[in-house]
Amino acid sequence: MPLLDWSQCPAVESIPGKVSGAWVLRNTRMPVATIFENLEAGANIDDILAWYDGLDRDQVKAVIEFAARSLDTPVASR
Repeated sequence: MPLLDWSQCPAVESIPGKVSGAWVLRNTRMPVATIFENLEAGANIDDILAWYDGLDRDQVKAVIEFAARSLDTPVASR
């Protein structure tokens, strides 16, 4: 499975020196990977919002929806 191009998701940003340049929710220090790790462990969006102060529901949903839409994108032949 190809890696997602997070630069195409407006809800996230990667800034050198901020959380080691990891993709994070825009204007936060919440790594995108942490959202998916929590979901994989059985959490839902409400859990994540309760556990991590300062997150915006719309941003979290946008990240999940971006990843889901990316699964529908055909991979170019090589």
